[in-house]
Amino acid sequence: MRLKINNLKLIIKNIAYLAILSIFGVNQIEAQDIIEDTEKEEEIEVAEVSVDSLKPFERIKIDGVAAVIGEHVILDSDIAVAYQQLISEGVSKEDVSRCELAGSLFESKLYAHHAVQDSVIVSDGEVNSMVDQQLSYMTRELGTLEKVLKFYKKDDIDEFRKELFEINKSNRLSEQMRSKIIEEVEITPEEVREFFDDIPEDERPLFGTELELAQIVIEPKVPDEEEQKVIDRLKQFRTDIVESGSSFATKAVLYSQDPGSKSKGGKYTLNRQTPFAKEFKDIAFSLQEGEVSEPFKTDFGWHIVQLDKVRGEEIDVRHILLVPEVTRTSIEGAKKLVDSIRTSIVDGKIGFKEAARQFSDEKETKEDGGQLLNPTTGDTRFELTKIDPILYDQVSKLKTNEVSLVIPDQDRQGRKKFKLITVLNRYDEHIADYAKDYLKIQELALRKKQIEAIRKWQEEKINDTYIKLNGEYRDCEYSGNWLKKDK
Repeated sequence: MRLKINNLKLIIKNIAYLAILSIFGVNQIEAQDIIEDTEKEEEIEVAEVSVDSLKPFERIKIDGVAAVIGEHVILDSDIAVAYQQLISEGVSKEDVSRCELAGSLFESKLYAHHAVQDSVIVSDGEVNSMVDQQLSYMTRELGTLEKVLKFYKKDDIDEFRKELFEINKSNRLSEQMRSKIIEEVEITPEEVREFFDDIPEDERPLFGTELELAQIVIEPKVPDEEEQKVIDRLKQFRTDIVESGSSFATKAVLYSQDPGSKSKGGKYTLNRQTPFAKEFKDIAFSLQEGEVSEPFKTDFGWHIVQLDKVRGEEIDVRHILLVPEVTRTSIEGAKKLVDSIRTSIVDGKIGFKEAARQFSDEKETKEDGGQLLNPTTGDTRFELTKIDPILYDQVSKLKTNEVSLVIPDQDRQGRKKFKLITVLNRYDEHIADYAKDYLKIQELALRKKQIEAIRKWQEEKINDTYIKLNGEYRDCEYSGNWLKKDK
């Protein structure tokens, strides 16, 4: 049987729904983990139910429950919030229905439920690190932690952290379970060819214009005297703490320039897998409880760290971050340097890649001549219509090998830097070609096979799991047999 284009679209659509929870992330409020029975309607406010008073799998009557998946409850409000969040982010109402979104949430909870059953482990340290990073990002975007709480209508930071923790842990369990299901799924070249050949020629996908890009990044140098000022100040903090008994937490609140931990006294919980700078983890895990490190440097600035507590593979630490100032003279020097580099490239005195290797301050791309990797696909091509809007404005009108004007930018601490970008190769819009687009076709074929593996797993687990759907969600048509109808 030949594969029709609507089936291909369904594959791509299903791929999108596998990641749909990450779109609305922190705005989803986790439902309380209780089980309900709605054979009879009874008005009970959710807020009045004490979760602690319930035993596992204890059934209660509760209003506003859309579904129960294993030990997880999905409220009507969860689906409503997720739907409104997608619409607010520009997703068309025609592209996603409440039924489709509900089905995606059901899948997520099914994964999370069986992740626990299968002893999939997500450490509290990993989840706390995710929460810390989210709060840091929110604080940077909104200005202060108080504004964050106001925006999300929360009165207490501990309450908000707890909600974020539960959301992230459930989502991480779901991700881990999905990964476990598909980790051994592989695709052979023969299967890729068969997948491609099954698509009628007049229905093969259209791949948009793609670019291969490279960039040179020039950062203003921090003067040695500014670095030394920061080091000396951190050494004085350490002396005050170690010798005079000053509070590390108080100094972090007053002086640290890390918005993600400043308000909680510089505290982080981490393990060896937590995505922190290697230098930071190396120092943190080398300390004894109560010990305070000497000043050390990461890409974020200069730190001192105190080890608060060791809990198995996790540790609680506090840190103070200070960022050396970049002077106006340094900024002007960097601007002159990037201007001269651009002139040399345009005049043909040096190639872009060679200039990147010699002058670029971006460690990740320097050795590859400044060539960028697409973080979504892992390859070197960027589809023009899906590129970051800021990057789109910078490169969409560039011809192959043309060098952009100097682009002002800033690093994670808000310090100014400068960029040059060029288009290494341009691949114009075209119908899928097996030889030219093998990697993309291979990815589509693999995703199709992964989706089939996930659907098979779902069919088995749906039958083995307590599931109850209520109200309008019993009338939806789902890809999974959530209503457990006889086939």
